[in-house]
Amino acid sequence: MSDTQIRTGRCNCGAVRFRTRGPLREVLACHCSQCRRQTGLYYAATNVADENIEIEGGDAVTWYHASETARRGFCATCGSALFWKHRDDAHISVLAGSFDEPSRLEITSHIFCADKGDFYEITDGLPQYDRSSPGVMVAE
Repeated sequence: MSDTQIRTGRCNCGAVRFRTRGPLREVLACHCSQCRRQTGLYYAATNVADENIEIEGGDAVTWYHASETARRGFCATCGSALFWKHRDDAHISVLAGSFDEPSRLEITSHIFCADKGDFYEITDGLPQYDRSSPGVMVAE
């Protein structure tokens, strides 16, 4: 993806809209218990450098401090899960499903598979990690 690529997205009701500029990380599917509880299945997210995202309607984003090191952002109006942010990282994770289509995003691996729900199997043949994949910052 070129450094000038622009992508847009929003929550379900449109109160929160965002625009990213430049490269995004590949999409990771996180199966940890917190992501499962927030979304009902798993959290599929990419990320972007903090300086490369603009959020409109930021006052409608509620931040939940899910741990001492990370927080989750969701729309206070419709409840859409949108963001995940580690306090020590200069990037913000953005849920892949919140991007406008065509997103051209792809899941490349699954993390926290040891914690996945017992009601489904991961059968897509992509790499699976018990905790996290190399180089990806996660909450403690």
